[in-house]
Amino acid sequence: MNQKISLSEKIGFGLGDTASNLVFQVLIFFMLSFYTDVFGISAAAAGTMILVVRIFDGITDPVMGAIADRNRSKWGRYRPFLLYMAGPYALLAVLAFTTPDLSGSGKLIYAYVTYSLLTMAYTAINIPYSALGGVMTSDEKERASAQSVRMICAMVAGVLVTLLMDRLVTFFGQGNEQLGYSWAMGCFALLAVACFVTCFFMTKERVDPPAEEKRSNLFQDIGALFKNRPFMIIFAVAFLLLVAIAVRGSVATYYVEYV
Repeated sequence: MNQKISLSEKIGFGLGDTASNLVFQVLIFFMLSFYTDVFGISAAAAGTMILVVRIFDGITDPVMGAIADRNRSKWGRYRPFLLYMAGPYALLAVLAFTTPDLSGSGKLIYAYVTYSLLTMAYTAINIPYSALGGVMTSDEKERASAQSVRMICAMVAGVLVTLLMDRLVTFFGQGNEQLGYSWAMGCFALLAVACFVTCFFMTKERVDPPAEEKRSNLFQDIGALFKNRPFMIIFAVAFLLLVAIAVRGSVATYYVEYV
């Protein structure tokens, strides 16, 4: 049976992507320049670290999806992750933009640990969130409408980050960019938590998985992905698109500052 969902629930759902992008957009546009110009590690080391962590992230994404699919709770399969992971996600975002008083090698290890944990937390909350849109309703038009609202909310987060990040760093840092980045990221992280919690309370899972899905195991699910040609095509396109976004975003900060 098709289910209609209200505009308020669609907005609540969209706030989940606002929360995700309040941190993700900072990573795209400011993380590399933060590591090189503020944190104090070389561009080669920072670039290598981001590449290594992102490759690992490509492995954890389908695993997290399989875990979320098998989750059972009174709140559904996917919504609980919004509540449980919002706090760790926010804390790790702040830690990733905090500069400890360490040696060069110590800073690099700290960067690897905090950035890796942050991407894992992002995966643990964003993968279930992305799947939530498919179980809020069985009505295809309503699903498409909810996803449209979600994209609008994501773009709002992008606008907030690009407009406010530098201003917040200047305001809180007063000349100390290390302090400014920590506090600025703290503001976005707290707002992200509020958006995730609001998304949790304003949405509802209505579609139950088919019986055959309940009987499948983790390895069967992952194996099925690689046998699904349309999925692999979409995966390749999405990967190349994200690479382009990441490269453009990272380079843009340097271009604006130095050129």
